[in-house]
Amino acid sequence: MRYATKLLLMVCLCFSASDKIVAATPNFVVIFCDDLGYGDLACFGHPTIRTPGLDRMAAQGQKWTNFYVGASVCTPSRAALLTGRLPIRSGMMSARRRVLFPNSKGGLPASELTIAELLKTRGYATAAIGKWHLGHLPPYLPTRHGFDTYWGIPYSNDMDAVGGFPNYRKAARQDPHYFAPIEQFQVPILHDEKVVEKPANQHTLTRRYTEKAIDFIKANREKPFFVYLAHNLPHIPLFAGEKYLGKSRRGIYGDVVEEIDAGVAKILGTLEELDLAGNTLVVFTSDNGPWLPFQTHGGSAGLLREGKGSTFEGGMREPTIFWWPGKIAPKIERQLGTTMDLLPTFCSLAGVPIPKDRVLDGYDLSPLLLGKTEQSARQQVYYWRAEKLYAIRVGPWKAHFITEGCYGIGPKRQEHETPELYNLDQDPSEKYNVARFHPDVIERLQKIARQHLESIKPVENQLTK
Repeated sequence: MRYATKLLLMVCLCFSASDKIVAATPNFVVIFCDDLGYGDLACFGHPTIRTPGLDRMAAQGQKWTNFYVGASVCTPSRAALLTGRLPIRSGMMSARRRVLFPNSKGGLPASELTIAELLKTRGYATAAIGKWHLGHLPPYLPTRHGFDTYWGIPYSNDMDAVGGFPNYRKAARQDPHYFAPIEQFQVPILHDEKVVEKPANQHTLTRRYTEKAIDFIKANREKPFFVYLAHNLPHIPLFAGEKYLGKSRRGIYGDVVEEIDAGVAKILGTLEELDLAGNTLVVFTSDNGPWLPFQTHGGSAGLLREGKGSTFEGGMREPTIFWWPGKIAPKIERQLGTTMDLLPTFCSLAGVPIPKDRVLDGYDLSPLLLGKTEQSARQQVYYWRAEKLYAIRVGPWKAHFITEGCYGIGPKRQEHETPELYNLDQDPSEKYNVARFHPDVIERLQKIARQHLESIKPVENQLTK
């Protein structure tokens, strides 16, 4: 029944989209890293990791310094990006199992609409390349969610481990260049819905992801396309190609980031060579912050507090760049944005009606991107963790109702009778709790949080099936 309802909605969207006249339907490329920290790129302040491709992308495009994800771990963050909805609404967030595993039976429900499905109503060719992590069983794969083709690993690259998981905390202290044997991780590569390689040769993964994206762009240059390129790295275990291994001053973590950067440069170069750059919006960001317990094998959140798994800034604020030569003016953008805003933004730019049958948590950022306004449509950010609203940001103010550190380190879980309050414009590191000076701000944010919680309806949890 849910599938039939979804199919009917897609047919309606297709007819209404065909009635819209759009001068030039833009292409979209989303490059999504895994566990990349806010401070891991040279253009975001890293002193030793070289990222000339992303530095050029930032100089020619827009570097967003207040851009967030929908969750601080893999599965719910990816669901948020592709659906434009907080993962608590789709059952893709759990207190018991925070992500999907190879023995999980659930995944992104068929009732959810993805960016790919919506763009297909406008005639887009769509490809998912890389990490999926929204369900590895056939009903949940990318090809069932609007993607014409898929090539990649269906979950995290540290899963399907055999012979004991390497002690990365110890290894990172002893050798920042350490990497495990690839045979220790029996993760498969899927092409569409079939396994074509197992175990995946992770030393060549970043290069092959880039090549697959470029091949798809070349094959579909005559029509509008959407490429969702989701790297498995720099999530541990870390692997780099021969050309990059041992080249970064930052150790293997830097090698990995520098190889990803080179791939970004190749994709941008391909768009320029094919004369597609002026009609292609490219977005680069990450799914969550750095996995800090793994020390040199994890990244850096820069000046931000904590990392992956937490609702402090280091867990959910990500290094983000928008690139669209000739269409968006180069600048540093300090307004708020999130990955959930990509769906309505892409729909707006492509002339696709935004679905009205569900609650969307995304906002159309295209007026801000195109310089038609100086104010973002987004004025608040909700920080969910393990099925609980931990914090809320409105403008510069962030109130923590619950605080807890990231995986394995940081402060223990604490519920606050009086929320902690930070002014993120003045204190992005969340060092100075100013709650006692601003009771009026706390009251206002608590009211907004209560209204938001009233919009959350119970759904079947997909991660605990």
